[in-house]
Amino acid sequence: MEKQIAISALAALAHDTRIDIYRMLVEAGPDGLAVGEIGDALSVPPATLNHHLVQLKQAGLVSVERQGRKLIHSADYTQMDKLLSYLTENCCQGQSCGPNC
Repeated sequence: MEKQIAISALAALAHDTRIDIYRMLVEAGPDGLAVGEIGDALSVPPATLNHHLVQLKQAGLVSVERQGRKLIHSADYTQMDKLLSYLTENCCQGQSCGPNC
C-alpha cells in the first residue's frame, strides 16, 4: 500500500461517526448493511450519513452494491488488511512479535 492511500484511509477513519460506521460494517460481515439500518442504529440523519459513507468509499474502505431499491454498504476487507499490513509492516523491528509487544 502506498503512503498516500494509507493517509487517505486513516483520515477517513479519523472521525467518530465514520469509525462507528466502519466498525459496524466490519461486524456485519460481507453481506453488509442497508443505509437505513446504519442510520437507524447510529441515529445519524440521512444526509449526514451519506456524507460519511462517501468519505469511506473514496478512501477505499467501503464498497456499495444496489440490491433492488436498497444500497448495501460493506467493509472492503482487502483494503482493511492492506492498511493493517502497512501499519504493522516493520512491527517489532522485523522480529517475531511476542505477547508483550
